[in-house]
Amino acid sequence: MEKKPIYKKWWFWLGIIVVIGLIGNMGDKEAKPNATASEVAAQPKAESESTEQTAAEKEKAEADKKAAEEQKAKDEAAAVELAKKEAEANSVPREHKAALKSAQTYAEIMHMSKKGIYEQLTSEYGEKFDKEAAQYAIDNIQVDWKENALKSAQNYAESMNMSDSGIYDQLTSEYGEKFTKEEAQYAIDNLK
Repeated sequence: MEKKPIYKKWWFWLGIIVVIGLIGNMGDKEAKPNATASEVAAQPKAESESTEQTAAEKEKAEADKKAAEEQKAKDEAAAVELAKKEAEANSVPREHKAALKSAQTYAEIMHMSKKGIYEQLTSEYGEKFDKEAAQYAIDNIQVDWKENALKSAQNYAESMNMSDSGIYDQLTSEYGEKFTKEEAQYAIDNLK
């Protein structure tokens, strides 16, 4: 009886396959023992998703940190501006403050123009404020001049029954209200 060489025996090849399988599993340190091929293939994908998630978390954290720094800078700038205004308010002469209050009254009650208020404040027949106090008032008054022009136009339309052209002329006249042409046009365009 002739002996078959060992490599021709079925159990030899079975043993080789088992050994290769064991070596493969030992080489894959992160693979679970007895892991299936699909589980081993899924591991790199899971690692990739974990890396992407970590990167996204880092980006969000950096964006949040940047937003917080920007808000802090805005808050600090606002605090500096407020302190500056408070310091200016404390250093403003009494006459300048009085001119500002008077200007506010003319704007709110009589709906006067910027130029009209300035002239009223400095007029020898009006308030007699010096030019610096009047200019301070004009620079610091909070008024929507277009709305003042509209309110003045409504007064002319209702009490004097004037035409749009007549109202426009009265609003822009040097002898009338002294609004700018843009303010007067706004008033005419929005007059009802």
